[in-house]
Amino acid sequence: MKKSVTIQLIRESDTPLYIQLFWHLKRLIEEGVFDGNERLPSIRKMAGDLEVNNITVVNAYKLLEKEGLAYSRIGSGTYVCSGGHDRHDLERPGAVRNGVQIDGGGETHVKPGVINFASSTPDPELFPVEHFKMLINRVLDRDRGNAFGYHEIQGYQPLRQAVCEYLRSYSIEACVDNIQVISGAQQGIDVVSKALIDFGDCVFVESPTYRGAIEAFRSRGARIVDIPMEEDGIDLEELERKLPVYRPRLIYIIPNFQNPTGWSYSEYKKKKVLELIKGYNTYVVEDDFLSELGYTRRKFAPLKVMDREERVIYIKSFSKIFMPGLRLGFMVIPEGLWNRILSAKHVSDISTSGLLQRTFELYLRDNLWVRHVSYMKEIYSGRYEMFIKAVEKHFPRAVYYKDPEGGLHLWFKLPEGYFAGEFYNRCLKRNILITPGSLFHTSNTDDSHFRMSFAAVAPERIEQGVIAVAGVLKEYLAEEPFFPYRTDGYSPFV
Repeated sequence: MKKSVTIQLIRESDTPLYIQLFWHLKRLIEEGVFDGNERLPSIRKMAGDLEVNNITVVNAYKLLEKEGLAYSRIGSGTYVCSGGHDRHDLERPGAVRNGVQIDGGGETHVKPGVINFASSTPDPELFPVEHFKMLINRVLDRDRGNAFGYHEIQGYQPLRQAVCEYLRSYSIEACVDNIQVISGAQQGIDVVSKALIDFGDCVFVESPTYRGAIEAFRSRGARIVDIPMEEDGIDLEELERKLPVYRPRLIYIIPNFQNPTGWSYSEYKKKKVLELIKGYNTYVVEDDFLSELGYTRRKFAPLKVMDREERVIYIKSFSKIFMPGLRLGFMVIPEGLWNRILSAKHVSDISTSGLLQRTFELYLRDNLWVRHVSYMKEIYSGRYEMFIKAVEKHFPRAVYYKDPEGGLHLWFKLPEGYFAGEFYNRCLKRNILITPGSLFHTSNTDDSHFRMSFAAVAPERIEQGVIAVAGVLKEYLAEEPFFPYRTDGYSPFV
């Protein structure tokens, strides 16, 4: 090879050599060792250097093509797809640009005056502060200093019992011993990663998906494989094709109002996911953070409702709808994982705040949670209608989106040749924030998608903000599109 690159294949491994080679090349491409549109070594050269059969290299290159990382030219060779390192890339999460910081979940921290369609954190004015203050005082009067002591690693038992009763409203049957209290959904994902993932294990994720999950899996040295997200759920054909090749340890999904697309799984796809994983030693991690916020008559039931084989690890956060800074949620753990999850939770933080657990137990018992969800649903269904109507009225028809029927955000697609990174920068100059799709992909590659959330925008500013975004869109789309990958009419597979 022209570049100083070391690829070491382990011949004694159970993983086929072509898959090992694929993973090495995938990593090198994502790290930028190979430039966009750079020719990979010839099949004969690569096979000779690694002392493997030509077919090993052929199969590895084919996998790169299927992953959208490479394309072939007849009679010329295999080339790296441009995209991850071109001029349209944004900085990775955590970077600060023009006073705006984007964190791992696609959330933003902004200065006053900015119209913030990037944050999906609810308006603080809607948080039930008075109710919660009253309940905290009840706990302190009742439990005194005991409220500040350490609790069981699994969580405060009365809270876990209240959670079991709450789950029955979803038709999920769980016993107290299968409930693990956590400090928010992000900790739940992290705990599952620590408990089940060893270095080199494979994890499937939807593409695009929640950035915080990607980072949690990467922190454990997982090999992350993208499965495309379709409007009615994960791509089943791709899932079925990749399951026997990669045999993932975990499959991470958000079945209802997925982040960032807002799309929800059909009942058919929920059932098929559970059918397809039979026979593989894998678990589905279901992240349920917004299923209550459906604004139509359609039911958005969790996947866990259908789990008869104990293969779904259900993660539910109370934070997003309740109070984001509260960091409280729970997991429903399959029977065989109890000890491993418990150990991982202990390593993370010993136990979740006892005061918060005791207070929220009363919140559930007094039926205040159900009333608060109903209140939030009423408020946000109104904002949702405002947002949808404004988009329908003012956005150019060339910008595609699907009505998600609920949730707090929408996913938009620009026409071919236009890029969300460039659009993000243009909006930012007008004091408008949207979230570019690159933040929700494992490779951080810019594309034509962007997310807009109405959660943090006051009702009186929703249409004003949409009109402002539409103005930027019209200006941008009036310009000639840019096709960085095309040469002489040839369009590579990307």
